[in-house]
Amino acid sequence: MNWYLKVLKNYVNFQGRARRKEYWMFTLFNVIFSIVLTIVESLADISPFLTSIYSLFIILPSLAVTVRRLHDTGRSGWWVLIGLIPLIGSIVILVFTCLDSDVEENRFGKNPKVV
Repeated sequence: MNWYLKVLKNYVNFQGRARRKEYWMFTLFNVIFSIVLTIVESLADISPFLTSIYSLFIILPSLAVTVRRLHDTGRSGWWVLIGLIPLIGSIVILVFTCLDSDVEENRFGKNPKVV
């Protein structure tokens, strides 16, 4: 949960690097919250209002942590736009976010594993 809150506190920071653990823990909690909200909405027989609000709330922090994750692998944050290409773009982003960090300091900052 600390990783999730760290990303939310850092929601407008597109500078620096984010570890794999930070990115994937944030993604895991997003999926869990989305599933819980969907279940609550279906049990209460209401429209997907809560899920829509949560999605709008979380879009900027998700984008920021993805850009920082790409920075950690030595890529520009502009690579996130490849996700707009159907299927292929999502696969490329998935592969990039699964890659290990650059061991040394890169143009985006020091390795967050070492710091």
